[in-house]
Amino acid sequence: MSSLDDLFKKPALPSNKRKLEASRDPNEIYKSAKLASNGHAKSNGKQAAVADDDDDMEAGPSAPPDDDEDYGPDIPDDEEGRFFGGGVTQEENEILDYMDGQEPADIAPEKIDSAWLRKLGLNFEKKISKNAELRAKFEGDPQKFMGSEADLDADIKALSILTEHPELYGEFAKLGCVASLVGLLAHENTDIAIDAVEIISELTDEDVEAEQEQWNEIVDAMVEADLLDLLVSNFARFNESNESDRSGVYHALSVLENMASRTSLAEKIGQDTTVLKWLLGRIPKRESPVSQNKQYSAEVLAILLQSSPINRRKLCELDGVDLLLQILAAYRKRDPLKGTEEEEFVENIFDSLTCVVDEPEGKQKFVEAEGVELCLIMIKEGKMSKSRALRLIDHALGGQSGAEVCEKLVEAAGLKVVFGMFMKKQDGQTTEHLLGIFSSLLRLLPANSAGRIRTLAKFVEKEYEKLGKLVKLRRDYAARLDAVDKEIRAEQVKMDVEEREEMADEWLGRRLDAGLFCLQTIDVVLAWLVAEDDGAKKKIESLLADWDDSLAVVKATIQEQLDTIVGDTEEETWTKDMLTALIQFLT
Repeated sequence: MSSLDDLFKKPALPSNKRKLEASRDPNEIYKSAKLASNGHAKSNGKQAAVADDDDDMEAGPSAPPDDDEDYGPDIPDDEEGRFFGGGVTQEENEILDYMDGQEPADIAPEKIDSAWLRKLGLNFEKKISKNAELRAKFEGDPQKFMGSEADLDADIKALSILTEHPELYGEFAKLGCVASLVGLLAHENTDIAIDAVEIISELTDEDVEAEQEQWNEIVDAMVEADLLDLLVSNFARFNESNESDRSGVYHALSVLENMASRTSLAEKIGQDTTVLKWLLGRIPKRESPVSQNKQYSAEVLAILLQSSPINRRKLCELDGVDLLLQILAAYRKRDPLKGTEEEEFVENIFDSLTCVVDEPEGKQKFVEAEGVELCLIMIKEGKMSKSRALRLIDHALGGQSGAEVCEKLVEAAGLKVVFGMFMKKQDGQTTEHLLGIFSSLLRLLPANSAGRIRTLAKFVEKEYEKLGKLVKLRRDYAARLDAVDKEIRAEQVKMDVEEREEMADEWLGRRLDAGLFCLQTIDVVLAWLVAEDDGAKKKIESLLADWDDSLAVVKATIQEQLDTIVGDTEEETWTKDMLTALIQFLT
């Protein structure tokens, strides 16, 4: 049961890596240079204009000499007097014809290997040392060290070629170049620091075809060189009103996203740095329209929270739940424009909260900040926010520690809202969340409490119409699941034991897609109603009999859930005990 919950309960977060959007013509933007085959960085700049001091020089080609010379074969003009002459002699024509007939000589590309890397690294270190030396010597005269800074800038950008050769990552780190690159984040010139951040982002990007070990080698060297703290210090000095600094913030966020792909690093970012605090300060800033960096900040926050329960608890300590709910309050009745940064921003705020309320501390903060009431308003009056608020409520009610949220939902008149939605035609996702809410209410509301009695009354009112809807849904999900199970059995016949084990996860995925989780949730709800109310039990038996079924099918589904629980965590033990007790009422 718990494994299925994990599969269905985790909010879907963006999986595609964001790319920095150009705010002007892309051709005008200075991009990282790739190293050309001759080993030099490709220049994106324009050729320098050469001033001509000779004002008396005549423009145009020089006049032809007075004496007659042979200027090539005598080719007559055409009818209109246009000249088609080649302008070369007969001998020169023969030479050109000979050259055209020759095969171009193969130019051997430069070999990118360890020797090449050592040379690159040595030059890189020399440029850093020279710039530091000149800066110290001519501190008050920038003209004296500007040239060395330009050279350093070019060498940093040239490191981009390493993304095409991740097999050299380990040696690049051992040479000490990674530490030197990270150290440039503290450079006095923010443009140099921004260049370094961008290259670090490129080297650690998911698009680089690096083996996990190669990625680990370069990332470990970066972290050891104090990358995370230096990133945080740059957040403080970058001024986003400046375009260059704005791109620096973007690339710094990209580095954090790359690092967070490893859980231990995601936790280190959340616990050992002030990144979460900075994100919570950046996200609420008023912007119209919402900028790419504001949206990306919300996305990185959601990624860090999804990666680790420790980060989720840390956010609660920083009062992040209340802040995120305040942001969402602006969208109670207003929808962001479709396809905009603002729409993605709101999605990520919902994702962040959905992660946090999975934790006991998050549920408590959610109730204290009146999150239940806000979600109910969105469910009743929102459009884009309706389904996301419902999912948030579903997560907030779930788990052993959701009892307080369940009581608050009943107290805030939420039963009318969720049961009213249930009786209308809904899509699969909405139905799944409604069923999850019903299951949590029956599992967690205290026996004989006012909230539990009111919940049971909702199921039996109007001649048990909700039970009729539940049993109909059960029949639909069961039919879809039966069809998939038949396909799987047919495949199993042709396989040996080892092949079946390899296919187990794929088969489970197909069963889940067919509605296994919803079917199991419905049967838990039906089992609770059978155990709680004799009238409900008789009605359920009657409704099942209309389809030639009995409580035995409900029992079989719950038994299957029991059989899949193999762990012994507190949550799993609690679920196992509950299902075992419910089965007794279905015998």
